[in-house]
Amino acid sequence: MRLLYAAMMVAVLLSGCASTGDWSSDTPTKPGSKVSKATRVNLKDQSVSKVYAPSDNLWIRIRDGFQLEPMNSPLEIEQVRWLSARPDYVHRSMARSSRYLFYIVQEVNARNMPTEIALLPFVESAFVTHAKSSAKAVGLWQFMPATGKDFQLTQNVFRDERRDVLQSTDAALDYLQRLHKQFGSWELALAAYNWGAGNVAKAQKRNLAARLPTDYESLTMPRETRMYVPKLMAYRQIVLDPAAYGIVLPELENHPYFIAVDVDNDIDVAVAIKLAEIPEDEFHNLNPSFNKPVILSNANQQILLPFGHAEIFQDNLKKYSKPLSSWTAVKIAKTESVDQAAKTLGVDAEALRQVNGIPKGMRIKAGSTVIIPKVGNRAGDVSSAMADNASLSLEKPAPPSTKCPPVAKGSKNSPTVKCTSKANKTTVASSSKGNSSSKNAASQHKSASTGLANSAKNGSSAPTTSNSSNKGVSKNP
Repeated sequence: MRLLYAAMMVAVLLSGCASTGDWSSDTPTKPGSKVSKATRVNLKDQSVSKVYAPSDNLWIRIRDGFQLEPMNSPLEIEQVRWLSARPDYVHRSMARSSRYLFYIVQEVNARNMPTEIALLPFVESAFVTHAKSSAKAVGLWQFMPATGKDFQLTQNVFRDERRDVLQSTDAALDYLQRLHKQFGSWELALAAYNWGAGNVAKAQKRNLAARLPTDYESLTMPRETRMYVPKLMAYRQIVLDPAAYGIVLPELENHPYFIAVDVDNDIDVAVAIKLAEIPEDEFHNLNPSFNKPVILSNANQQILLPFGHAEIFQDNLKKYSKPLSSWTAVKIAKTESVDQAAKTLGVDAEALRQVNGIPKGMRIKAGSTVIIPKVGNRAGDVSSAMADNASLSLEKPAPPSTKCPPVAKGSKNSPTVKCTSKANKTTVASSSKGNSSSKNAASQHKSASTGLANSAKNGSSAPTTSNSSNKGVSKNP
């Protein structure tokens, strides 16, 4: 039976019974789902309209969960002033947060963490799901590639779960809980999240050696990390008393903004948007992890849809009779150009280049996975192995090699022939006019030395840069 969904679920986490203001569902979770602990509403048997919230204001719930002590430091005051002087900026980031805050607060509450932690994406990304730092940290929680791998966030051809709202939130809270356990305070845990646990531990060790305190405010750290907790505490102050700073918080209702739909068959992003009847940018704001125009069922993916559009999606899906997916994936057997690969696969070269993000002039290395249109014998869903392990490796083509023609013995009038070495691309002039090999060698050495000297003089070599933060980006955009 070709259905897209196994069940429809409200993507929120149970933290208690309904009488305490939390959500419940009897719908079983999809086996193996990474968000299997989330509660669900199965729209075949239940109605979203029956899901209710005991409180209609999410900001009240957030304030009630505050646990951190205000710092009241000059740095915190500076950050509050910075934000209060930019009400438009604050309002835009607050409005963006409305899509995600309910889910994050549910997760934070379920772990008995301070609800200040739910405000951390304001500092990290201003709730821009496609935010990317100069150090290649991405997503709401700004995960670096290596840290993402540590927390099993898939990063491949099809998706980058560092941008996935559900997966990255789960991983970020796991990480923060681990850091809190290691350092014993939320301030130090937050510093380690920004700067790295190793750096915080070293700073503590230096203070111990100097018989100095090892708390957050006593450690020597980069300015970005020094400002990190004050920035978060500034948002805390604004949420606690927005009127005092001339800020108007957007209304946030205490119910899910989105519903997560399990994917049981590969489906094109364009088809999902059409069936859900939502704007394209809204779909991508909720589903920023998808790298390609197809969502894979064997990747254990969920599609997030606005709360009011889940039933619309369900109804339209039942009526949809066309193929859900027009794309599939194949592995390249040998290293070849895009034109060669396209000819072998029977697809348009420019289309292959565009959908796979391959720059002109690059070759596809053997073992790479590319996506291509489905035709005839390519029906069916992409396999689990390919969905989880797909990679794309490219290389520049090797420069053409030119062999020097042999010079006839005893010839005095042979023309000078230029020969290009494939290995070092150095052009060497050979002639029969008596130039000794020692002169040629001296000339080449002098040329190379002059080039190195000019390079050093002009500073043409790439400078080595270092950034004390593991994110590499300022958090006051």
